[in-house]
Amino acid sequence: MQTPVSAPIEARDWLRRRSRWSPFEILFWLATLLPFIFFPTYLPLANQIAIAALFAISVDLILGYAGIVTLGHAMFFGLGAYFAGIISVHGWGEPISGLLMAGLFAGVIGYIISFLITRVQHLALIMVTLGLGFLTYELANALHWLTGGTDGLRGISTWPVFGQFRFDMWGYTAYGYALAVLFLCFLLSRRLVNSSFGLALRGIRENVKRMPAIGADHKSHLRLIYAISAAIAGLAGGLLAQTTNTVALDSLSFERSADVVVMLILGGTGRLYGAILGTFIFLVARDQLAGINPQYWYFGIGMLLMVVVLFMPKGILGFLARIVARAK
Repeated sequence: MQTPVSAPIEARDWLRRRSRWSPFEILFWLATLLPFIFFPTYLPLANQIAIAALFAISVDLILGYAGIVTLGHAMFFGLGAYFAGIISVHGWGEPISGLLMAGLFAGVIGYIISFLITRVQHLALIMVTLGLGFLTYELANALHWLTGGTDGLRGISTWPVFGQFRFDMWGYTAYGYALAVLFLCFLLSRRLVNSSFGLALRGIRENVKRMPAIGADHKSHLRLIYAISAAIAGLAGGLLAQTTNTVALDSLSFERSADVVVMLILGGTGRLYGAILGTFIFLVARDQLAGINPQYWYFGIGMLLMVVVLFMPKGILGFLARIVARAK
């Protein structure tokens, strides 16, 4: 018969095993350096993939792990982008401090909104996040004197990273900078989901009504992860502003929120690497399909999404994991 303390011990052992780095993970992150050597002409695309993957990870934390369905998370992406861009226009273009301030700003707004998010569920939750996204979009459009409105924010000038590495037109610094931020945020997210806090989030996702019965304050957990997710999304938006020196209303658009959900579905929700894989597949497919037919490239994305949903319900990464498990 197991003792009462055996369950916590087993949980800690399970978390410890989950926290170990596998050789495949190390190879994966080493592979992210290949564009510098073999695909230098695709560095601007690689930069966009790194930024979008960071945004997808932020959504995966709340959708894949906490079960918070959102269609308006581009609000925080856009807030981070506009914050980083506006302070640059007004004279502060130092990238690292500007990026941290953008993430902090988005995180604070996310924490305030989280009190509303935790009051609703299911369809009402989708409508609330969607409505907040539309409101933020229209607010940015109305504040033309601050955001540039439909013309976009102009005059952004990002200083060299550490005073040494300038953002060049070939994308070397931009991709290296975005990749470093992506890796650091991935480490943070990986630590979060492979902790007791991450286990609590999974419990909330599976059955939110049972969590209070075991003494878990599910609303405080949801508010915290929502704020962290908003901050990471703000960092992704700040990266976009700093590496491209442009911010437009599309950073707040519904299309951006919808695209990141598609990326997660393709790669697999509840798997941080699924967010990165789905982003890579989506953006590379979009780049290639747009080259073939710029007007109807969404048709190919729609077909790909239908195939994944019908035959790989847990995403491409979940499908690959099932194949590996069967092989073992």
